[in-house]
Amino acid sequence: MRLPPALNKLANPLSTLRQRDFRMVWTSIMFAGMGSQMETLVVAWLVLTLTDSPFLVGLISSVRLATNFISLFAGAVADRLPRRLVLAAVEFTLASLAVLMLALVMTGRLEVWHLFAITFFVGMARLFQLPAAQSLAIDSVPQEQIATAVALTTMSQNMNLVIGPLLGGILFELFGPQGAFVLIAVLYSLSGISALFVRTSRVTRTQQMESVMAAVIQAIRYVKGQQLIWAALVIAVIINLTGFPFHGTLVPIFARDVLGQDAAGLGLLISAFGIGAVTGSIFLSLFPELKNVGKLLILSVVVWHGSMAAFGASTSFPVSLAILVVTGFAFSSTLVLIMIPIWRTALPEYRGRIIGLRILAIYASAGGSLSSGGIAGAFSPALAANVSAGVGIALTGILAVVAPKLTRA
Repeated sequence: MRLPPALNKLANPLSTLRQRDFRMVWTSIMFAGMGSQMETLVVAWLVLTLTDSPFLVGLISSVRLATNFISLFAGAVADRLPRRLVLAAVEFTLASLAVLMLALVMTGRLEVWHLFAITFFVGMARLFQLPAAQSLAIDSVPQEQIATAVALTTMSQNMNLVIGPLLGGILFELFGPQGAFVLIAVLYSLSGISALFVRTSRVTRTQQMESVMAAVIQAIRYVKGQQLIWAALVIAVIINLTGFPFHGTLVPIFARDVLGQDAAGLGLLISAFGIGAVTGSIFLSLFPELKNVGKLLILSVVVWHGSMAAFGASTSFPVSLAILVVTGFAFSSTLVLIMIPIWRTALPEYRGRIIGLRILAIYASAGGSLSSGGIAGAFSPALAANVSAGVGIALTGILAVVAPKLTRA
């Protein structure tokens, strides 16, 4: 029996999730993302509470990215070793760091420098997480389901933008940071266990024989010759410079200083962003053969940054919640649309290293978080949001002219 078109679209993501290996990777990403979102909120709120410094909130976000310069090597590791084992090792390491943070809180020995030091090592561990998880997810589905797989993995991460901050904020208010860190450690552990149940793990003979440095150089040469791939990676740099610092650095500052909210209110704001993000990724998962990906990518970046400027002008908590739903939708759409042309174009043996390059793009968040926090502290959070929005839209327009293959993708 032929399904109606609407039901046919709903069957696309469900058929992908029925594949055992993809489902286990998806579950691992889901648990890890929830722990990560909780941890990000709790650490940012701890820094703001202990120091009353918007600049240090931005700095803690930058510290998380401090080791991103070795991301290409992390990608090479994901291409050389069994990806499920790399992913499991990373998640158990993150669980151990959460337990260390819990111990410091419960013994009353936690100081600001501890937050910065542990966040540094968390950032280093996560360098190996993304190449292994994303490559493993694509390894576990056939070529025709890549777009749906990308949307579903993004959806699992975005669902955590709803659940993670809300749980983190509520647990922080009810039980203090120790309550949040207990659940964070459990979530990372569950993620590692899920990864161990994955069977797919591709490692080619060539990748095993060549040195890590040779593998890195080879990947750079490959990407340089693929305009569509490097253009998508440049978009990743732009959004990390101007878009990501908005919800990671500026929204906590807006929550307290403009909207008069506590940790629970901040959790609601990030959750509104997450609702929009989940909606965006679910919507795109319904279209496995999506066309005009490049044009849609540019449009989503413009909407994302335009909504940031609108949020900066709002002093109403309900209005701010509504705007963040739109921001989240555009944010999620951008992340999915960046990866679709990359995965459709890239050879399988380069996947880990290309994700390493994608992580390297995240390095721009360090400068973006520092500048956003600095502008917010010296002038106002609204000005910081407007500057980020304007720069992001301008750079995207320039890229569309320089890389015409992107708009034709």
